[in-house]
Amino acid sequence: MRIVNLIENTQGSEGCLIEHGLSFYIETKNHRILVDTGASEAFLTNAGILGIDLGKVDMVMISHGHYDHAGGILAFAQRYPDVKIWIQRLAREAYYHKNERMEKYIGMDPRIKELPQIEWVEGNRRIDDEIFLFGGVTGKRLWPCGNRELKIKRGEEFDQDEFLHEQYVVLEEEGKRVLISGCAHNGILNILDTFRRIYGKDPEAVISGFHMKKKADYSKEELELIGSTALELKRMDTRFFTGHCTGEIPYQVMREVMGEQLTYVHSGDEILP
Repeated sequence: MRIVNLIENTQGSEGCLIEHGLSFYIETKNHRILVDTGASEAFLTNAGILGIDLGKVDMVMISHGHYDHAGGILAFAQRYPDVKIWIQRLAREAYYHKNERMEKYIGMDPRIKELPQIEWVEGNRRIDDEIFLFGGVTGKRLWPCGNRELKIKRGEEFDQDEFLHEQYVVLEEEGKRVLISGCAHNGILNILDTFRRIYGKDPEAVISGFHMKKKADYSKEELELIGSTALELKRMDTRFFTGHCTGEIPYQVMREVMGEQLTYVHSGDEILP
């Protein structure tokens, strides 16, 4: 299995573009896959820089309905119109970042809904022996604090986003499983709880943002949540690869606890799960 980060917030391979977004290119025995498409078409440029032929991609999975993961869909679909794109049906809703100071639409471009190659998913979906999609995570154990400002707009009302538009990709090869999540809005521990209910064991590797990044200082509550999350992950016999929405301070806090079990992935980096 080969996994390459095509776009992330920080510089990795020389010449690769960066943005607040996330995209991974994956090669399995039978497939060439994209998981997420960043915030723009920059991931297409980086694929060229890295020598990756996206014309060989046969399927795309979008982790959730936010612009920084689905922003490159239209550009990709225009260039490769025959490739199926798998998205949870609830990702079509109107998602916002809202607090007392701001109200910002962060959902997908509405034009995406009209693409004929979209496969709208409801709940779990087995693609084949190599690929499984699951959703429906509802736990709130050590739920990321930043979620409180993320909303779904229904009519004129804003409700708390419960992130049921998230889906998680499991890659299965030679008896090993790699779990890929975009931002793990529903909390990486709750996602892993659901994974264990499905498979009866932990994955060998997890690739995910942890949605702990923020611009202001971290409160005591937030730092304790980050540390507690790291302690739980450290108990697992699993390697973790993170970036994007995790944030530098949370990464350093978690790295102190988890050591080499946790790796930061930069734009253009290749992952060896």
